[in-house]
Amino acid sequence: MKRVELPNNWDYKNNLLFRNEYNIMETPRDREFLEFIVKNLVDHPEDVKIERQVDEMGVLLSVKVNPEDMGQLIGRQGSTAKAIRSLVRIIGLKNHARINLKIEEPEGGSRKRQEEETSSASVESSSATEDFEDFKI
Repeated sequence: MKRVELPNNWDYKNNLLFRNEYNIMETPRDREFLEFIVKNLVDHPEDVKIERQVDEMGVLLSVKVNPEDMGQLIGRQGSTAKAIRSLVRIIGLKNHARINLKIEEPEGGSRKRQEEETSSASVESSSATEDFEDFKI
């Protein structure tokens, strides 16, 4: 059997104690992990901002990136975002915490808000009925 040498700065006993006594208020390992992943995915890593909030429901990690990097962060059909969420949840399970990821839309984003879509749809439908008023018998 091969013996594995541990790095000098890693104490096995302390790590086991730490893992069993994990406190979600004191240790932002999840934040550091998410920051590492996101910064390596995007073209503008200097614009990555991650906020961490802790409440009775668990930990909420909010990610803000440059508007040009949103597509890279989300991926096709959200596949990259789903993968990142899965990895962050695994980190949370390992540390006995529930972690959720929120990707915040940057200001100046090209996507319409839901309120704007519903109001523009109602305007379009009313103009369509007005066009057919002339065809009534």
